[in-house]
Amino acid sequence: MGRIKQTYLKRVAGKLLKQYPGEFSLAFQHNKERVQKYTDVSSKSMRNKIAGSITRMVKYGQNQP
Repeated sequence: MGRIKQTYLKRVAGKLLKQYPGEFSLAFQHNKERVQKYTDVSSKSMRNKIAGSITRMVKYGQNQP
């Protein structure tokens, strides 16, 4: 069984993808920098989890309407 992401992470990742379309890519490092730029998340682990969630959403095309 896989891990289940927290609802907060999914919500923030989806909101960022809708607010800033075209800013995120398949590169985790790039997404990590963008999450740092566009949010005020102070926790490094939370930032990384949001960036990973965004990377996964972009990979599987979940940012499309």
